Amino acid sequence: MSGLYPFEIECSPEYALLTVQIPGDKMLKVEASAMASMDRHVQMKTRLKGGLGRFFAKESVFINEFTSHGGVGEIKIAPGPAGDINHFSVTPDKSLFLTASSFVASTPDVQIDTKFQGLAKGFFSGESLFIMKCSGIGDLWFNTYGAIFSVDVKGDYIVDTGHIVAFTDGLEYSISKVGGYKSLFFSGEGFVCRFSGEGKVWIQTRNPLGLIGWADGYRRVQASAN
Repeated sequence: MSGLYPFEIECSPEYALLTVQIPGDKMLKVEASAMASMDRHVQMKTRLKGGLGRFFAKESVFINEFTSHGGVGEIKIAPGPAGDINHFSVTPDKSLFLTASSFVASTPDVQIDTKFQGLAKGFFSGESLFIMKCSGIGDLWFNTYGAIFSVDVKGDYIVDTGHIVAFTDGLEYSISKVGGYKSLFFSGEGFVCRFSGEGKVWIQTRNPLGLIGWADGYRRVQASAN
């Protein structure tokens, strides 16, 4: 596939694997613990990036930088969640917001900054108080839990907070409950994100909190002693 660095995404959508060809003497930033394999041209350095902002956004505070020496180097990247990988071309007039734990890799001139959502948006969405703003210029890859689809928003659109992966900079958003308080506690649905404006939203087909709730029903409960 085309980008500043040639790449290929395989094994989609359940267990996606990203292969990137790093040009000679160029570098690729990769989320910690995501490298699956690489060839002999590639060398790695680990750097502290983002500080507490990345920590509160549920990302590692460390970024691995992979540089190819003496020719094109290949690296294969496998994120932790069982899901898909998507590519986005960041430009000076087209940036992207990522939700917690979605960043996979980027070329050097993509800037990853954490943005405080505010107490209301963070607490009531059940997500992190911080999201990541990706700006600058270059290739960006992000991962999902489950498969992914995108929606072009023109006006208003509503997404469950646990299914949001990314959205473009042109969208405004607010957090609210769906239905009344009875629906909030007994419907199985919680808070939603109401987008407005014009842009694109990427949505994952599975919700991590839904998996936790499903698995909890099979948890062994120890009987109390009488």
